Amino acid sequence: MSIVLVGGHDRMHQVYRELGRERGHRIKVFTQMPAKFDKAIGQPDAMIVMTSTVSHKMLQVASRQARKKNIPVMHCHCSGGCSLMQAVEEL
Repeated sequence: MSIVLVGGHDRMHQVYRELGRERGHRIKVFTQMPAKFDKAIGQPDAMIVMTSTVSHKMLQVASRQARKKNIPVMHCHCSGGCSLMQAVEEL
């Protein structure tokens, strides 16, 4: 399963990817908004948004793309690895 993670802490970038890899998922992590963010999202199976550490503009772009491409979205209010794993298991 491919998952896009929006938000989170910069220093946890590699940890998020490792946790996903352990469970057999590919996780693309966006802790900051890159240029052409809407194109970079692609067509994942699911999207996880860490609401405590994401900018409003980044959240708006991610939500718009999710609606447009019918991508299921899970919102997490914390930015830790345990929160990520709980969200992945709920998908």
